[in-house]
Parts: sequence; C-alpha cells; structure tokens
Amino acid sequence: MQRLMGLTRRCAEDYHMIAPGDRIAVGVSGGKDSLTLLLLLARLREYWPGGFELEAMTADMGLGMDFSPVEAFCRQLGVPYTLIPTKIGPIIFDYRQEKNPCSMCAKLRRGALHNAMLERGIHKIALGHHHDDAVETFLMSLIYEGRLSCFQPVTELDRTGITQIRPMLYLSEQAITHFAQRMDLPVVHNLCPADKSTKREEIKQLLYRLGEDYPGVKERIFGAMQRLPLPEWGPDHPGRLRRRED
Repeated sequence: MQRLMGLTRRCAEDYHMIAPGDRIAVGVSGGKDSLTLLLLLARLREYWPGGFELEAMTADMGLGMDFSPVEAFCRQLGVPYTLIPTKIGPIIFDYRQEKNPCSMCAKLRRGALHNAMLERGIHKIALGHHHDDAVETFLMSLIYEGRLSCFQPVTELDRTGITQIRPMLYLSEQAITHFAQRMDLPVVHNLCPADKSTKREEIKQLLYRLGEDYPGVKERIFGAMQRLPLPEWGPDHPGRLRRRED
C-alpha cells in the first residue's frame, strides 16, 4: 500500500494533477485498475496538502454486470458512488454490430461519465491507466498508425472544461494485479464480448515476448516517452495543451 501510494503521489506531483480542494471523479469500470486507483486516492486524500474530495462513477454498459460489490466498497471508503445506466453494449454489439467496437465504446462511456460529472459540478476525472497502458498505446500508434503518440498524463478538454488525470502511470500492471489480489478488491467480471480479442491485446502479447528477450524493454520505452518528450509527457511540464473533444 505505501509503495503504490508513494508512486501515485509522485506521479500526481510530477504532472501537477491535483490541486488543494479539488473535487475529483474516479471512473470506475469495476476492473482491477480503476478499483486500485479508487483505493489509493481514497487513502491519499487523508494526507494531501489542502485535501481533495472524491466521487466514484460507473457507466453501466447494459451488459448485465453486477456493480453492487463496487457500491459497497465505496461505502466502506466513504466515497459517494453514482451508477450511470446506459445501453452502450446493446447499441454497439446488437444494433450496430461494430467490428472494431473499442473506440466507439470508449467515446460513449466517456460522454456518459462527463455528463454525469457536469450535472454534479465536477470538472476533473481520474482514470485508471497505468505504466503498461501507456507503453501499449504508444506502440499501437507507432505500429498501426505510423505516429509517435499516446494519451497525455493530464488532458484538458476544451469543449467541456473537464480535466482528465492519470495518477497511476508509474505503476506496472503486475504490481496492480498483485495489489488487487492481496487487498481482495471487488473486481467485477467483464462481460464485454470484445474482451481479450483486441488490437491492444495483440500489442500486450508482443511486449510480453519482447520482454523475454530484452528485459526492461517497457521501462525503456516509457523513459523515452518522457525524455523525447511526447506532448505533455515531460515531468513537471509548466504548461498544458488544451484538446478539442471529438
């Protein structure tokens, strides 16, 4: 707990993610990453200079997943919880029958979360992307699109005025997996039909194979992203680009 909290705090400080008195929504999918983020931020708010407030929000895709354990977990942490009902799953898989559903799903879920945030007067959301997610996204852009690109540690969305932060970028997926198991976090089984059959999963397996031959390859790629740096990836960056939403 202390080690992961320390890495999360260092990431938040390096990229100026949290200001005193912030109200922060945590996007909680029910997976190990978002639940770990929720727990770490709930503990960090007790020590953060000036403090900050947390609320957990879940966009229910309408696939029949049971989020009652997540709601109980939030009560235990003293974090308000909002479950947002949607029909995103049936729209994508039944009505539209999307062959590559992930992009549209992410956009619709993001829209549902942002609308719920603005209704509650919240303008900052913490997302559970970690070290491995960043490296995978960078390689996906390079291999599939021929671009040097990745999501940013801090993204300010121009149209809505919402700021997205990713405080777990210094945490590996392996560390998060072990932490979630050790803390017995109430992980909700993912019923998405596209789970484990995406381009991201292909890149994850590629990195696994590369790691066997070149130990530490993910850490070196991550370091290159900071040293290059990609836009907004230089730690302690003085300015923030604003991005217009799709």
